[in-house]
Order: sequence, then structure tokens, then C-alpha cells
Amino acid sequence: MTTFVRIGGVAHHVVVEGDGPVCVLTPGLGMAWFDWDAVAAPLAGHRTVVRFDRPGLGLSAPSPVPPSLAGEADRIARILDACGLDGPVTVAGHSLGGFHAEAFARLHPGRTAGLVLVDSSVEPAARPRPAPALHTGLTRLAAGALSAAGVPYALGPAGRRAAVRLARGRRGGDPAPYALVRRTYGTSRSLRALLAEYTTYPDVAAQLVYVRRQFPLTDALPATVLAAGSDPHWLRLQGALAKELGAAYRVVPDAGHLVPLDRPEEVARAVLSVSDAAGGP
Repeated sequence: MTTFVRIGGVAHHVVVEGDGPVCVLTPGLGMAWFDWDAVAAPLAGHRTVVRFDRPGLGLSAPSPVPPSLAGEADRIARILDACGLDGPVTVAGHSLGGFHAEAFARLHPGRTAGLVLVDSSVEPAARPRPAPALHTGLTRLAAGALSAAGVPYALGPAGRRAAVRLARGRRGGDPAPYALVRRTYGTSRSLRALLAEYTTYPDVAAQLVYVRRQFPLTDALPATVLAAGSDPHWLRLQGALAKELGAAYRVVPDAGHLVPLDRPEEVARAVLSVSDAAGGP
């Protein structure tokens, strides 16, 4: 089922498929619902899979409100509400989406059955920046100027293709159909949303540090951290994250940062394993 639901007056594109215990897949910075296609396909035979686009990304309408950690955790909850899915869910987040997934687990413990972080962003010492409103305002001005110059239409799809190719390394290029990439990344709203997520990233990371201190995870919450790449420093950060969360830790071989594209079967396996540990069939 593909639908649009209104949250805070903003139309959100949501895809729900499959049957069984619910899992939510939330993508990385500037990415769209179709970046989970290869993960959702094997999951849908065993789980109810929910995917959605954050404001301005994919097919969702833009929002005048800048991203925040609590806002993104609440967005997941409100999308579930709009879809009539009120039971505990397994939430999986990739990259920046890992911040959102973890925040959901901490701020909505009664609705969380399991947590999977897929090469999640890690900023253990993040601190709030001064004058965040100034950064947001400057970003909007820059996005407006670039949009007026036609940059999103001219370079958006090519930029998306290049970024995916770089993040996948040897695994190949962008598997998304070009017409779909053009439709979703050749727009000013997608550029504005991408820049907003990039600009507010340090603030969202600092908000997670605070949330971790104030809202502990539910005892024995089934959780898994998947890490990719071969950089020792990055893998140490991922291992430390797993230890802090009390999560299982696994390095995914032969994968770049875009693990849902490079090794979707590993992500699906982790989601199923965590869901089973939480009491799924």
C-alpha cells in the first residue's frame, strides 16, 4: 500500500507492505523510500514493513520546520498512528536515520520491540552549536538561490548518482531507475531538505547525547549494530556504540556505507533476528 498521510499539515509519502510484526525502515541523510527496496522485499514475506519519506525528500511535501531529533522520533510514531499500527515495532535506521531510530527507542519505549542500526552515524562527543537559527536561515537563503538558478534540476540527479557511487565503492552504481531519481532529486524541495538535514546534523547529534543521558533504553531491548567498511577508527566507534546500547555487533563484509544497497540480505537478517528476539513468530 502506498499512501500519503498528513503530519503537522505536511503530506508524507508512506509505503506499507507485507504482514506480521511491524518493522519501520528509516533512511540516511537525503535518501528516499526506494533506497530500502532490496531490504523490504525479503522482509515483506515475514513482516509488515513501513517505509516513509521525511519532509521534502522522496515524494513527501516540504516542511517549514527544521529537523530535530525529537521531531524525527515523533514523526515515526505519528506515521505509525496514521497507518493504524499501534503495537510495538522493530525500528531500523541507516546512517543519520540511526539517530532517529535510537531516539524513537528511547523516547517511545512502549512502542519499541527492537532496534537495528545500520552503519549509523556516530558522534559521541557532539555539542550544540551557537546560533542554530542563524545557520538554518543561511541554509534557506543558499537553497533559495541555488533553486532559482536551476541547480536542482540540472545537477540534482547527477549529484545523487555520484554520491551513491562513491558511498558504494566497488559494489557498483545507483540501482534506482533514472526516471525515479529525476522525479525525486531534480526538485528544489529535495535540495532544501537535503541541505536542512546536513546543516542541522551537528545539532541533532548533540540532541542525541542529551537524550541518551535522560532516557535510558528499555532493559534487554533486542538490538543490533551493523558496521561497514575497513577503517579501524570507524569500526571502533561502531563497536563502542554497540557496547553502549548493549547491542549485538556485526561487521558486514564487502560493503560500503550504503549497506542497504550493498548487502540488503544482511540488513534483512538483522531485522528478522531482532524481531524474533522481541517475540515475533
